[in-house]
Amino acid sequence: MTWPEAVAILLAGVGAGTINTVVGSGTLITFPTLLAFGVPPVTANVSNTIGLVPGSVSGAIGYRAELTGQRDRLVRLGTASLIGGTAGAVLLLVLPSEAFDTIVPLLIALGVLLVVVGPLISRRVAERAERRGTTVAEHGSWWVWPAVAAAGVYGGYFGAAQGVLLVAILGIGVADTLQRHNATKNVLAGLVNAVAAVIFILVAEVDWLVAGLIAVGSIVGGQLGATVGRRLPPMVLRGVIVAVGVTALVVFLTD
Repeated sequence: MTWPEAVAILLAGVGAGTINTVVGSGTLITFPTLLAFGVPPVTANVSNTIGLVPGSVSGAIGYRAELTGQRDRLVRLGTASLIGGTAGAVLLLVLPSEAFDTIVPLLIALGVLLVVVGPLISRRVAERAERRGTTVAEHGSWWVWPAVAAAGVYGGYFGAAQGVLLVAILGIGVADTLQRHNATKNVLAGLVNAVAAVIFILVAEVDWLVAGLIAVGSIVGGQLGATVGRRLPPMVLRGVIVAVGVTALVVFLTD
């Protein structure tokens, strides 16, 4: 790996850590960057997942004020994320690499779509929460747990836009503010990445240099996302994600 490539991956990690903390979908920054430098898709996904775990921890620490009083909720929904993330990671390992090559473009397209419609989702979530007020259960409607588990399966397998899915689920099914939902999202997505990372470390091929560069970058990005990042115009962040996601689709479909 050349120095320019290493710097580019490090900066991609910073961008991913920032975006994951603020919006979600940071994988749409790091994953196509790794592909552009010739890292095989499955190895890129595995190494990226491991590298983003410290960034999730960093972002959660940055949002610690919004996490106050959420311990019981995090324990309950955290079990769903752990189970779902484990299932998703196992699927990545047991399915043939050809399946990953086929599925990932669809997942990237889904991630880009979710980012594009993110403002609409946020508005609908806010309107629904305002109409329901405190009538929504504090720990979530009955369907929130399985929905979080399903998002965990998706996150363990690939993960782009997992955060957008989680915020939508929490906003519709749990009575709380969007900022606190975002803090919860950071913890749940971090648990998915963490359990998938443990499995990948044990049985998958990891590019440790790539994972290390992304880890360092994502730690910095997590702090940026919890401070400066959430003051940036959301449309700017979404525009970057969409541009990178479309680039990833082109890379996959023309390879």
